[in-house]
Amino acid sequence: MEELSSVDVVNKHVEYMTKSLLSVDKLQVKKMLMELKESYEPIAIVERIIVPSLEQIGEGWMTDTVSLSQVYMSGKICSEILDDVIPHEQINRQQQLKMAIATLEDFHTLGKQIVKGFLYASGFEVADYGGGLTVGSLVERVIRDKTDVLLISVLMLPSALSIKEVRKQLRERHAATIIVAGGAPFNFDDELFKEVEADYAGRTVSDAIHIVRTLENNKGV
Repeated sequence: MEELSSVDVVNKHVEYMTKSLLSVDKLQVKKMLMELKESYEPIAIVERIIVPSLEQIGEGWMTDTVSLSQVYMSGKICSEILDDVIPHEQINRQQQLKMAIATLEDFHTLGKQIVKGFLYASGFEVADYGGGLTVGSLVERVIRDKTDVLLISVLMLPSALSIKEVRKQLRERHAATIIVAGGAPFNFDDELFKEVEADYAGRTVSDAIHIVRTLENNKGV
């Protein structure tokens, strides 16, 4: 196997991958990844090509050069073809922090689906607790699963404020779960995550990948 050591080669692959994803060309993305698989290690493909491509797309959404539908479809395509191109067992997921994602007290799950798709396509295993969960039901899932990192997606401010009750109940159950909050209320107020006692807030899918990666590094996993 060759090493993906040339910056020019990596940038060229990332540029082509990004363009194919934005064109929603699933067949082209799969063809490209299958060809790369012949020359490079799976982890190099994920970390140096797929993740940077998805990060560029996420940043494009923040600068209004990429639509939300393109962001959603990019994550969906990568999630769907990742196991075809790179077998599940070839991506070292088993040593990762136990992560889960949920939508709290509303059923708008698009944001959750996008973040979940991007994280999965970036090599992270994330349990999906679904949408419309109450504080109590979410806390029970976290306690039962011994979840290390809980990503909570919300659309409305009341749901965002309910995160504080999630924190309170987790603390009462002696759970040191790290809470990462995301969604519209946190995009409008940079300090809201502190008010609801979340540990981090992510404005973009790129933020989510960066936060999760930082947590893994800090834990020495």
